[in-house]
Amino acid sequence: MIGVLVTFTQNDKFDRSTIAKIAGELRGPFEGMTGLRFKSFMLDEDGGQAKNFYVWDDEEKGRSFFTDELVGKVTEVYGAPPAIEYFDIVGFVDNSGS
Repeated sequence: MIGVLVTFTQNDKFDRSTIAKIAGELRGPFEGMTGLRFKSFMLDEDGGQAKNFYVWDDEEKGRSFFTDELVGKVTEVYGAPPAIEYFDIVGFVDNSGS
């Protein structure tokens, strides 16, 4: 498993309702996506950073998802270029089936 943290930082604060709207509009393509365990849309406490966190079942799928084309599209959506970090997930707790 691989985790990917995508962080958007801008000088102005992100508006919570705008991030919630983005999450609502963009969730569809991710539902049922092969190899994607989950994705979250997040906003830090002071609104300076919007973050998306992904968990992929397979490292190759996780890394290959973030193409230059996709990075360009999300830069337009969020108004800031993303910083993309990859993490080796060595343990995972999933209570969603409980």
